[in-house]
Amino acid sequence: MSTTTIRLPEDLKARVERVAAASGGTAHAFMLDAIALATERMERQQDFQAEAERRLQHMQETGEHLTHEDLRAYAMALARGEKPVPPKVRTMAPEERARFRASMRRSG
Repeated sequence: MSTTTIRLPEDLKARVERVAAASGGTAHAFMLDAIALATERMERQQDFQAEAERRLQHMQETGEHLTHEDLRAYAMALARGEKPVPPKVRTMAPEERARFRASMRRSG
């Protein structure tokens, strides 16, 4: 295990020590947990963003998509405890796909 020095403002250090003591742990363990949680959250966010970008690229290439209305109906049925058939993948018409690609280029 490596050693890293963290400079904390005095007020934050005092807060960390208070919270750690109240939970029966050490400030060191509290900071390790906090760093691990923040790292996991950022990794999940980055993975989510990468997956969204892959799916958008696939949609631009193929025109395949699911509509909001279909997805919402499916999710609501699942929430009610039903076992709905997953929504059908739709494909954009060539002119619709061309407009979609152009709008994506304009938006950056």
